[in-house]
Amino acid sequence: MKKLLFSALISSLLLGIVGCGSQGSGSSSNNAAPAPAPEQAPAEQKAEQSLLDKVKAEGKLVIGTEGTYAPFTFHDQSGKLTGFDVEVITEVARRLGVEPVFQETQWDAMFAGLDAKRFDVVANQVGIRPDRQEKYDFSNPYTVSTAVLVTHKDNNTVTGFDSIKGLKAAQTLTSNLTDIAKQNGAEIVGVEGFNQAIDLLVSKRVDITINDGLSLLDFLKQKPDTPIKIVAKHPDGAKNGFLFRKGSTDLVEAVNKALDEMMQDGTFLKISEKWFGADVSK
Repeated sequence: MKKLLFSALISSLLLGIVGCGSQGSGSSSNNAAPAPAPEQAPAEQKAEQSLLDKVKAEGKLVIGTEGTYAPFTFHDQSGKLTGFDVEVITEVARRLGVEPVFQETQWDAMFAGLDAKRFDVVANQVGIRPDRQEKYDFSNPYTVSTAVLVTHKDNNTVTGFDSIKGLKAAQTLTSNLTDIAKQNGAEIVGVEGFNQAIDLLVSKRVDITINDGLSLLDFLKQKPDTPIKIVAKHPDGAKNGFLFRKGSTDLVEAVNKALDEMMQDGTFLKISEKWFGADVSK
């Protein structure tokens, strides 16, 4: 009898052990609640944060610009940073709900600064070119700059780019504007910059200059009595946009949305006419 009771007790213990093992296996079945995901390390969370999320989280848009390129980005007589590009990107930042923070640097250093993540965006009349588009993202173009043919106000013989062969053209030597003058047969008279070209033209020591259309608009707005006139516009306009690191998709889309809204509600035209007296987006 004692042997039978001892056998029954051993059997019960064995069944209990098997039962516990089956219950443990069931906790990893498809019916069980999934185990919580492991927490991400801070570095992983940061890597997944889009640039737009970062900008909004920090409450500021860091903008690279020259600060020496009037009328687009320069300091006024009081020392305040101002200009067309400064006002446009400031309005974009306002519509994103963040503060614009400008960091000034030289032109060449702006690209390196963007690569090094010192800026979120560059606002400095950056031309949208295929070689740059391979490495960077651009906003939609917000200005179109066209080369213009300029003569003295009294000159009635120059009528277009096909009429400048053999004429003296005041040009900086390495500019793409000089290439246009050469392609049309003009004789190049080297100058240091825009102002010297205009001075030579006013004094009739040269016949023409081919220069940037937006710079001409700004100059004539400042000095409307200067005896010069725009004879023709080159058919190939250069489009300019805000520059971003490659992959800044969310921020680029948000900036484009703000630009679109500014153009539709008249804000962009108001800024454009303030600085150039014309709509420079076309």
